[in-house]
Amino acid sequence: MIPSILPTYTRAPLSFVKGEGSWLVEADGRRFLDMGAGIAVNALGHAHPALVEALTRQAETLWHVSNLYNIPAQQDLADRLVAATFADTAFFTNSGTESCELAVKMARKHFHEAGQPERVEILTFSGAFHGRSTAGISAAGSEKMTKGFGPMLPGFVHLPFGDHEAMRAAVTERTAAILIEPIQGEGGIRPLPDVCLKGLRELCDEHGLLLILDEVQCGMGRTGRLFAHEWAGITPDIMMIAKGIGGGFPLGAVLATERAAAGMTAGTHGSTYGGNPLGCAVGSKVMEIVADPGFLAEVSRKAGLLRQKLEGVVAAHPDVFESVRGEGLMLGVVCRAPNADVVKAGFAEEMLTVPAAENVVRLLPPLTIGDDEIAEAAARLDRAAARVRADAA
Repeated sequence: MIPSILPTYTRAPLSFVKGEGSWLVEADGRRFLDMGAGIAVNALGHAHPALVEALTRQAETLWHVSNLYNIPAQQDLADRLVAATFADTAFFTNSGTESCELAVKMARKHFHEAGQPERVEILTFSGAFHGRSTAGISAAGSEKMTKGFGPMLPGFVHLPFGDHEAMRAAVTERTAAILIEPIQGEGGIRPLPDVCLKGLRELCDEHGLLLILDEVQCGMGRTGRLFAHEWAGITPDIMMIAKGIGGGFPLGAVLATERAAAGMTAGTHGSTYGGNPLGCAVGSKVMEIVADPGFLAEVSRKAGLLRQKLEGVVAAHPDVFESVRGEGLMLGVVCRAPNADVVKAGFAEEMLTVPAAENVVRLLPPLTIGDDEIAEAAARLDRAAARVRADAA
């Protein structure tokens, strides 16, 4: 008999009932160090007092009115995002998947309105993850994502990750945009080098294409800059964000330049819940905290400390681990042992990590993690590696 919850998840045998900063409390009372942060969602940890206060204050006044009316909290968050980024405008969604849907529509509408309706193709890359809608899996193109869900949406050209010649050769008179994650998350914490991101921007400018960045996982301070592309000194035309922007509350957005968004006029897109007062009140508080230069400097400092500790653990267990990669507090440990075994051993040490492709274990802690907690995470990963080795003996 099918369970009451559709069985699309392989869940760990854990049930958490409370969160406190970088910690989750299991129903049996055990305290787990959360180095996954809900897959980079809980940017400020669990039950951050400023977010609790913002949500509670808004909940006591107004939850939902729909986008038939002006929403002051939405306007405040849009103004904050525009002031802090390349963007001229923002549209609010509930998730990264919905942000992908709009980004694709916006790029194609741009060229339709510009008198080039044939320009509908979007170049994407192997290892990508852009959500699980039909457009999202069509953009990613992997068999794991698409098998059994055909036919896929046309208009996506899939290219090998890092193959510059193939990318240049793929640009035709039908090409509208390039869609890429500055750091692939689900793909195994694969950063795109700054020089490559600069090259993509130059290629788009050369051919009149739009550059779409998916910063759903790597954005909102996770790399030590508000958004990861800032390290390369370039700007996109369209950017998808979600996860950390809501600090745990479902919230996403698409940011765009005026030029890229010119085709999105009244009636061309909408969302029932997108930009609701509750989500935007929390998002504005997240932005207030995370966009502060001092906060971002601390993220970079803590990222250096975490990486140093992880390198030590990898060196101590060369039969279990191979290397560390990533940027900021978005790090991946490349494993020699099966990454699922490492994650499971972490459960035994009361620590949460997240598996990814290429046999990688992701560490995506709250940006508020403390130095002592970083040291504790390294100690628990060290003990987890010892468990993996013992089990394999």
